[in-house]
Amino acid sequence: MMGDRFATPSKLGVLLAEAGLAGLTDAESGRLADYLELLLRWNARTNLTAIRDGDGILRRHFVESIACARSLPGGIRSLLDFGSGAGFPGIPISVCRPELEVTLAEAQNKKAAFLNEVVRTLRLHTKVFSGRAESMSSQFDCVTLRAVDRMTNAIEAAVGLLSPTGYLAVMTTENNRHQVITAAGPSLEWSPIMRLPGSEQRVLFLGGRSS
Repeated sequence: MMGDRFATPSKLGVLLAEAGLAGLTDAESGRLADYLELLLRWNARTNLTAIRDGDGILRRHFVESIACARSLPGGIRSLLDFGSGAGFPGIPISVCRPELEVTLAEAQNKKAAFLNEVVRTLRLHTKVFSGRAESMSSQFDCVTLRAVDRMTNAIEAAVGLLSPTGYLAVMTTENNRHQVITAAGPSLEWSPIMRLPGSEQRVLFLGGRSS
């Protein structure tokens, strides 16, 4: 399918409908089509994601990230995508939740360069931090993590970056529940697990600072 960016909006619309999710606006669909086109082009020479085909990327990365974007609480203003990699879930969150000030933290130079290209091409009001998220001193209303290395250490660092009323959103598998909750510590209260589309095991753990 995928070298044709014009097929992307309809294909993504079908996948969202299959997942029971509302469709996108034309502007959102157009930006995400441009994102996929860039991702496929860069992925041909740089290892951004192990999934190489457009359909697979849409099913696994795009739909899951859009589901996450729509599950985040209202009222938050700033968001850090911790170890953003190829931009999931941070770029779809930027597209679907334009009211948020999103920062994409990525330590690998090639991936950070890709994220900067995406932000420029899609004209997103999004920052790219080219470095380890652990070294940041800012606080955020929400921190997202997905497919990060050394998950326990990353979660501990992410909690330290939360504002006093912040939320931690971890996209992983259900069998990591104990690891996530233990690493996050006692300061978070957890919402019911949200199952992510396309997999029986993939879930979103959302924890908020307890008052």
